[in-house]
Amino acid sequence: MRRFFAAAAAVLAGGLVACAAPARSDRPADAIVLGAAAEPDHLNPVLGFAADGGSKIFDGLVALDQRLQVTPALAETLPRVSSDGLTITYTLRSGVTFHDGTALTAHDVVFTYQAVRDPGTNSTLRAAFDALRDVRATDDRTVVFRLRYPYAPFVTRTTLGIVPARALSGVDVDTAGFNRRPVGTGPYRLESWTSGEKMVLVANDAYWGGAPAVKRVTIAFVADDNVRAARLRSGELDGADLPAKIADRFADTAGYRRYDVPSADYRIVNLPLEHPVTADPAIRRAVDLAVDRAALVRTVLGGQGQPGFGLVSPAATEWYEASLTRPASAQRDRAAQVLERAGWRLGGDGIRVRDGRRAAFTLMYAAGDSLRKDLATAVASDARRVGIDVTLTGLDWSAISPRLGRDAVIYGGGTPYDPDYDLYDMLHSSRAGEGWANPGRYRSPTVDALLDRARRSGDRAERSRLYRQVQAAVAGDAPIVGLVFIHHTYLLRDAWTGVSPRTEAHEHFANGLYWNLHAWVPR
Repeated sequence: MRRFFAAAAAVLAGGLVACAAPARSDRPADAIVLGAAAEPDHLNPVLGFAADGGSKIFDGLVALDQRLQVTPALAETLPRVSSDGLTITYTLRSGVTFHDGTALTAHDVVFTYQAVRDPGTNSTLRAAFDALRDVRATDDRTVVFRLRYPYAPFVTRTTLGIVPARALSGVDVDTAGFNRRPVGTGPYRLESWTSGEKMVLVANDAYWGGAPAVKRVTIAFVADDNVRAARLRSGELDGADLPAKIADRFADTAGYRRYDVPSADYRIVNLPLEHPVTADPAIRRAVDLAVDRAALVRTVLGGQGQPGFGLVSPAATEWYEASLTRPASAQRDRAAQVLERAGWRLGGDGIRVRDGRRAAFTLMYAAGDSLRKDLATAVASDARRVGIDVTLTGLDWSAISPRLGRDAVIYGGGTPYDPDYDLYDMLHSSRAGEGWANPGRYRSPTVDALLDRARRSGDRAERSRLYRQVQAAVAGDAPIVGLVFIHHTYLLRDAWTGVSPRTEAHEHFANGLYWNLHAWVPR
């Protein structure tokens, strides 16, 4: 997914700086301007927008609180789950309306989930609801989901925003005008969207959860980290996510609070298995061994993060395969040995060669994202030390997308909700090349079988064991090179109460520090 708002976490790891308000343009106290690193393609939950409940335009049947515990949202209570785990029943709140004043009914919920599962709809969420057999409304307020097998994360998955059936029935969902002019039940409604510039949200004063105190939210699209920082300092922006090293420049600037917080957000190198060089597992393993992750955390992240060895954070002790963690010392010697055994010999220029082919590939990163650029530079430097030549290229995401599967890329993702979310999408062969899922085209019957068993198991201990086996098997194949799990850094003008950071995913629309923006109150 595209970087939009950085994720935040529950533990406030950094210091706070707050004094007099910084210079800014004259804005009402109940208005806020936030800087976002990228712009969404659309605003339709059916197609995958803010599926984890991050959007302020839509609500799901349930939501996640500050501790990421499931709480009722459009449902008046948590659902009733049958003893066999195959039937899940929700009762909707009464009196909830969409932004246009029409009533929410169970038929809207049914339509939303049926549209996601429709093969004719280009939804990125279809695999997430593989367990769903059918969904039906027994009356205007009751929705019944029937599953094909018990799927432990299903209730958490129902954070998916609900759309009005009448707005999308009988139209091509992929190209519908709704995608840019949405109607939801959330605390904010879209007022305007100027492509490449900004999006403006205004408060839904009829919101079932209470009218927001912050009445106007402008989201400015500012891809370049340094430009975003400059606009924050000038007062054009009230808040923004920034790389820690750039945020350090604000250390002596009064009027801001700084939040340095851990997250489940990984950065990896995704290696294409159809590339003539990275198709060789020896090359992939050598790169994995060569990378000094401790140095990445120390130098690139400024200490705001932790080493990463895959898609599961070491902090997620219930799921993480601890044997993957290893020190950086002596790993480069092992990398050289792996390459020598595979027949890659050092050439006169220090780059290895086998059968006339140089050990070389291209590594893409998102231009304007200084963190990814610095990570890419460090990876290329480490790889060269073991005789692998990595050419760097910074591109925008529209240029990166068609090259996925052919060139390597610095990739980001990660959720704290359940391992199925990340591991299935990034590693299962059925997801290979589907949009941004499994971009390296990794295929392993062993890993597929483990992932299928894990998502079907209702036993948490068994699921933990299976996911550990997945991580061990993938480490042997090395289709990805884990780099770091980043701590997100926010700077926010100290003008609101109710700001409550929480552990968040990589998916960013109003989902990080801004997840409860509708509950903020101007000082």
